[in-house]
Amino acid sequence: MARKFVLGLTKKMKFLPASLFMKAYYEYYTGKKLDLEDPKEFNAKIQWLKVFYRPMILSDLVDKYEVRKYVEEKVGAQYLNELIAVYEKPSEVKFELLPQKFVLKATHGYHFNLLVKDKNVLNKKRARYLMYKWLSKNQYKRGGLEWAYKYTKPRLIIEKYLEEIGKEDINDYKFFCFDGEPKLLHVDIDRGTKHSRAYYDMDWNKLPIKHDSIAFIEGETEKPENFLEMVQVASKLAGKFPFVRVDLYNLNNRIIFGEMTFYPADGRLEFIPEEYNRILGDYLRLPTIPKGQKYITQIS
Repeated sequence: MARKFVLGLTKKMKFLPASLFMKAYYEYYTGKKLDLEDPKEFNAKIQWLKVFYRPMILSDLVDKYEVRKYVEEKVGAQYLNELIAVYEKPSEVKFELLPQKFVLKATHGYHFNLLVKDKNVLNKKRARYLMYKWLSKNQYKRGGLEWAYKYTKPRLIIEKYLEEIGKEDINDYKFFCFDGEPKLLHVDIDRGTKHSRAYYDMDWNKLPIKHDSIAFIEGETEKPENFLEMVQVASKLAGKFPFVRVDLYNLNNRIIFGEMTFYPADGRLEFIPEEYNRILGDYLRLPTIPKGQKYITQIS
């Protein structure tokens, strides 16, 4: 109990060297010691990447606006959701000029979004409050020193509201890619109501992976007809990164890019059964820090 208390205090000290901070942060949330010299499990290796993997392109790829250029270059603009507007400040947002349905997002973090299904009932005062709140936060310091967000410019974007006939919420397909190869994905359904999740391999065989905090999809989830194309898109976007999660939507057989994530759940959501923490960890081959350097700044 005393150690947990000390770890809880330490994880608030964002000014500490990243390597020291990460050890306390990881142990606080997982109960496991972090060996940055030789990490084995997936989440431990994610902490390693936070500390030592620093190519500047990561800042653009976690930026919900800047990443659009990368997607267009790698797979084509046809996979992008419609961009309605980009703003530097909340005061620039003119709700009267926006469509009846839209999605409002901050570009520099996660959980910074507002789904507007009907503009007529939108609490605009609260929406502006949220925008100011989002833009005042730095995702790097907000979470567990996720390096990719450290230099991301805070902005606001408006995108088309995505929906599928007959569904309250659209499915998310999140591909875990290692050295450019998708190895598994999880499907998230009913995000806005009764969120549940299931993992599949690339042959659409359901895996027994679960999480304590997220309900497991007990039945089968239908495999998209164009699943092979989804795998190909994820692979092209994953490039040569040692790990990245590529998130896609699939609406009436149209694949739409969601985002790229280098630190899923901040590297602190453990897998059940326990063995999968190591199985996924074995997929993630950490690159070598160049001799004489502290960090990796180039993509090999």
